[in-house]
Amino acid sequence: MLTRIQCLFCTFLICIAATTALGQASVAEFQQLLREKGAFDDTDFATLKQDQPAVKLVSGSDKREVAVSGLVNIHTSPDEFLKSYRESMTKKNNSAILEIGRIGNAPALADVQNLTLESRDIEDLRECVAGDCRVKLSAQMIERFRKEIDWKAPDYQLRVTNLFRQMLVDYVRDYRTRGDAALMEYNDKRDVISLASEQRALATAPGYVSDVLDAERSHLQVVEDAIVWSKIKFGLKPVIAVNHITIYRRDREVGPQVLIASKQIYANHYFNGSLALTALVKIPNVGQGAYLVYENRSRADGLGGPFGKIKRRVVEKKAVEGLRAILEHSRTSLDDRVVAASTAEFSSHRSTGWGQRLFGGIRPLLWVLMLTALIALLALGRSSTARKNKALKPESAKVSLD
Repeated sequence: MLTRIQCLFCTFLICIAATTALGQASVAEFQQLLREKGAFDDTDFATLKQDQPAVKLVSGSDKREVAVSGLVNIHTSPDEFLKSYRESMTKKNNSAILEIGRIGNAPALADVQNLTLESRDIEDLRECVAGDCRVKLSAQMIERFRKEIDWKAPDYQLRVTNLFRQMLVDYVRDYRTRGDAALMEYNDKRDVISLASEQRALATAPGYVSDVLDAERSHLQVVEDAIVWSKIKFGLKPVIAVNHITIYRRDREVGPQVLIASKQIYANHYFNGSLALTALVKIPNVGQGAYLVYENRSRADGLGGPFGKIKRRVVEKKAVEGLRAILEHSRTSLDDRVVAASTAEFSSHRSTGWGQRLFGGIRPLLWVLMLTALIALLALGRSSTARKNKALKPESAKVSLD
């Protein structure tokens, strides 16, 4: 009986904590939660009052990990934000996005027909062996390239591309069936990296959005469950990434109303894992309308070595500056072209000489840290533009968000 009472009491306390985390009936409650779970402080809230975004570095549990959080007040409704986000998920609306597409619930080759491999990646695969490969793959995938490709054939590049597409579709199909148990192990280097372990560590890290998802995931309405592939232009190598994006809707008047989780389930370069979380939070009686909270944790294999500390300082500084720049433009402008331009400007910073050789390989981390935020902010720009157009043309029954 005593054990039952103790269990009931603990459950009661957990329920109270969850209710507090999800209620947020006032700005003060919201700020207190961000202090406890997001490492934001009075300086950040003072920045928000000046209509500026707050951006923070977050401590990580691994030396390969870089984590950032961002907070900004926005002028859009949850419905408009949700609609715009869903419409913009697979749009090639930035010059850095070379190719993009969606893999259906029943994955098929047609879903990745427009995906291409870089010539240098194809040539790297020719010399690829488990434990020594310049492309992130599992040992089984590496072996298939060695056994199934006739590298002397005149069309070997097409054969390599087709095999890569087929393996990617098979991998996603298996992931759809078995979930995280199907996540691959990267065997490109001597030390094997378990993507499932990396993602599990990222998902269990504390944070405002992650705690909300943990507390109420089973009660949230899933409005979108998509797997999106993209080929993104980076400093030295374009990166092919596959992300599982889940969008949740919480039908309550206060607290987080739209939650988005973007989990990386594959990247062919640089990244061992990445998890981006976004929440649109509605607070009653707040003139700004709502808040956008963004959290990202990524693990990269380019932050070690003799220059690891220098690389980390550069990455962390650029990550904070880049996220702040994007949030500032989204806050001050309703035109999504300005947001896209700000991102292009951020990604165009390049080092020269030895600096380029030292830092060039890790600059892609900055883009992945910002990718989900960019999608959300571009969507936000569209929704804000739509509201502006509606205000100027009330007679219009439909406004295009393209």
